[in-house]
Amino acid sequence: MINGIVNVYKERGFTSHDVVAKLRGIFRQKKIGHTGTLDPDAEGVLPICLGKATKVCELLTDKDKEYEAVLLLGQTTDTQDITGTVQEILPVLCSEDEIRNIIAEFVGEYSQLPPMYSALKVDGKKLCDLARAGLEVARTPRNVNIFSIEILEMKLPRVKMRIHCSKGTYIRTLCHDIGARAGCGGCMESLLRTRVAEFEVQKAKRLSEIEEKVWAVWAQFPERELAREDFAEFIQSTDSVFLQYPMVTVKKDFSRPLYNGNPLKPQWILNWKDAYKEDLLRIYDANDAFAGIYQWDDLRNNIRPVKIFME
Repeated sequence: MINGIVNVYKERGFTSHDVVAKLRGIFRQKKIGHTGTLDPDAEGVLPICLGKATKVCELLTDKDKEYEAVLLLGQTTDTQDITGTVQEILPVLCSEDEIRNIIAEFVGEYSQLPPMYSALKVDGKKLCDLARAGLEVARTPRNVNIFSIEILEMKLPRVKMRIHCSKGTYIRTLCHDIGARAGCGGCMESLLRTRVAEFEVQKAKRLSEIEEKVWAVWAQFPERELAREDFAEFIQSTDSVFLQYPMVTVKKDFSRPLYNGNPLKPQWILNWKDAYKEDLLRIYDANDAFAGIYQWDDLRNNIRPVKIFME
């Protein structure tokens, strides 16, 4: 089984689940998960976790993201993007400077109402399923953070923007809300996700590229189980997303409690420093195999596992 993370370029027309299903066939393994959905018509970065790295999925879902989106002013739809049913068409009476000022008002924290066409659940039912059935239910607004919006091009009624935002932000809804503030309505015409945490669109691989490289290895070694090292060019190691945390190694004599996922004592760690109590830690065994993310526990005076990835 391969353990690691692939930076996939999700192409238009694929759902995130389609990408996972395709990769299950390519790598011939079931344990694969994605790190947050992209709409079928959206493109861009979709980190995919393989094997034990699937434990990283929820952590990457929480990371900040960057998008390039085209806002179409003067038109609203039921899905808040260009694929939906048009609800209203209005003239765009604002000047370019006024639109720039309106967009700038959305930088920072703001309360965003999740769209009906989304995967969020209310009483166990997906909002998108309810919307397709012609139903609209009450949703609770959520605070999201727009760290920055850069206007890349403006040719009204279209505005191309680069948006850096927190988890849980709906760019469709941001476009809708900007249009509402401008008094003419708006919807999202296109969306490209350019970054998730450290995964950038320039380094993302399309499914066809991945399939070609994997089948080349299968052809060369038909009887051997694939390993991450066969694809080091595009499959990152699990620990690569935790390089911001200090790395420590457990002494060989204390490998057993490490492998069993037990709390560890400072004296079991090579070159232990009290400064390590202030942060999460990347812990490795004596053979430099990544074991997991641990954290100091003041109450118990030991180092306890947060996520175990021992391979």
